[in-house]
Amino acid sequence: MIDIASIIIVITSLVIIWALVSIPVWISAKIFLSRRASFGRAMLVTAVGPIIYALILFISTTIITAVGNRSLITSLGVILAFLAWLYVFKKGFETGWIRAMAIAIIAIVVFVMIGVAIDSFTHHITPNVPLVIITQPYQSV
Repeated sequence: MIDIASIIIVITSLVIIWALVSIPVWISAKIFLSRRASFGRAMLVTAVGPIIYALILFISTTIITAVGNRSLITSLGVILAFLAWLYVFKKGFETGWIRAMAIAIIAIVVFVMIGVAIDSFTHHITPNVPLVIITQPYQSV
């Protein structure tokens, strides 16, 4: 049975993760659009973007699948979904396509930098725990 405390913990965790993921988008938007970039707008774009991306990817690959080449269709679906995500950035931050793409690229770079910093910090605290990104499978001793 699911209790109310578990539901509150899950909802709180999702909101915290949503806020953390919005930080790179907000930082990159501040770099390119200082006056129009608010954290609330970054959170809105961060919430709507993945939904639109997934919806467009699903619809485009489902509709076009009947045509033929599966890898080409998937690639086309990813491109269409990415353009839709850029459109969300464009509309959300009231900017053009180039700045929307720049915000997306810088947000990815900032996100990776924050992830590496957190991973390095936690690895120094717990040195015997394997890194999150590993290149070899675990070996039993």
